[in-house]
Amino acid sequence: MPEVIINGPEGRIEARYTPSKKTEAPIALILHPEPNQGGTMNNKVVFSLYREFVKRDFSTLRFNFRGVGKSQGSYDDGEGELTDAATAMDWIQSQNPSATHCWVAGFSFGSWIGMQLMMRRPEIKGFISLSAPALTRDFAFLAPCPSSGLFIHGSDDEIVPSLALSRVLEKISIQKGAVIKDIIIQGADHFFNDHNNEMIDAVGKYLDTRLDKDGNFISNNE
Repeated sequence: MPEVIINGPEGRIEARYTPSKKTEAPIALILHPEPNQGGTMNNKVVFSLYREFVKRDFSTLRFNFRGVGKSQGSYDDGEGELTDAATAMDWIQSQNPSATHCWVAGFSFGSWIGMQLMMRRPEIKGFISLSAPALTRDFAFLAPCPSSGLFIHGSDDEIVPSLALSRVLEKISIQKGAVIKDIIIQGADHFFNDHNNEMIDAVGKYLDTRLDKDGNFISNNE
């Protein structure tokens, strides 16, 4: 899990990267929660996501948004952070030019950034969104959602009630061939405290439905 420094729009971007040994392995970009509220790439949920993709032999990258850790710049309420994510995506793609497909996974603020990135990058074929900030951030840009993916939320999320996510999902239009799944983890709060294992088990099972026995991509899981 070597540290890497990426040249970003505001200076250096601090990241951790685990490459696959396979030249055609898929790639995954993992995005952390609210930078202005203590969110970092070392968050427990983010690290668990990272490890789950590595376990399935993805070349996997997580990084600190601008102003977090060793990453330069300052918090930009989403616009600059989306640029950071695009820069990180460019970097991991440059390291893996033969990658078969690409995923993005994010937690809270990171899930909102990840979904925006997906709308701009057609090479992203799958997503995982955890504790999506459906009350404080607008997801109307998902019109239509171009890729299949998974939303996971806690039934006892004290920051974003699961009903708020349900209302967002009802409004999202879905592109033909895409399938959106949603899972509610009973008893879990926004941070999946005491329910991290259940959350990661759900992520792993979902990834297994999108990959064949050789790790090749399955377009959707209808």
